Amino acid sequence: MVENTPIIVIDRETGKQFEETILGEKWIRWAYQDSESRFLERILFRCAWVSKLMGKWYDSSFSKGKIDDVIKELSIDVNEVARPKKGYKSFNDFFARHLKPDARPFSTDPNVLVSPADGRVLVFPRFEADTFAPVKGHRFSIRKMLPDHASRFINGAMAIVRLCPADYHRYHFPCAGEIIEYRSIAGALHSVNPIALGRRPSVFGDNKRSYAIMDTAHAGILCFMEVGAFGVGSIVNTRCSGHVEKMDEKGYFKFGASTVILIFEEGKISFCEDLVANSDAGIETLIKVGQPLATSIV
Repeated sequence: MVENTPIIVIDRETGKQFEETILGEKWIRWAYQDSESRFLERILFRCAWVSKLMGKWYDSSFSKGKIDDVIKELSIDVNEVARPKKGYKSFNDFFARHLKPDARPFSTDPNVLVSPADGRVLVFPRFEADTFAPVKGHRFSIRKMLPDHASRFINGAMAIVRLCPADYHRYHFPCAGEIIEYRSIAGALHSVNPIALGRRPSVFGDNKRSYAIMDTAHAGILCFMEVGAFGVGSIVNTRCSGHVEKMDEKGYFKFGASTVILIFEEGKISFCEDLVANSDAGIETLIKVGQPLATSIV
């Protein structure tokens, strides 16, 4: 049986709740909530070729016609986009769009860590040892998500920023630091929507992902991870080594819903109070890249 419980999000700028518009909602709910759809779930989300084919189409000029439809359906603000919509060669070209230089202001205070992406954020101020609950009632261990470095982050903290097709899909560094390791991990491409997480909370350990380990002066060692999802043509990281400054671009996603995760060592940062309160209530907060996420307590 397919449930129709809406996804409620709090707009950080207004403080008001709203119901999220989900692109392809009917198909996501059917694939994950209907017991008769298990075969479809295996075909769509465990076989990368489906997303690769979608990615090729979205990279082609034939996909340009979808731009206007998605702008209208998802109420995308084209006034903050760097190029006019007629200047894009494909839907993926628009999807990975740049914004105008002043579209995402941020604090230059080195003790303020900023959101790495536009999206819906949940924060976990402290793990219980190595576990967290991305959806109420479901526990997940970071040892599966980050097997080579999990021990460093025991009792640490985490921020999960879930991007939707309406969002700006480039992601940025939350603070300055040095990238000391970069790795990509193969995996499935399950949806990262809460509909899917409620049925498959291990998505962050099952899905394709990449991560950078950073050494920072104000937040200790942190992990910056990107998680792929259904329909994502690829995760494109443009900075994988060397020194970076706060709000430097780290990379971008091609079409599809995706997730950026920040993992911190114990006792290094303190998340903003509004994000903690909303997360404690099990509600995501709509956040924009560059907005305050946490402060350093190093």
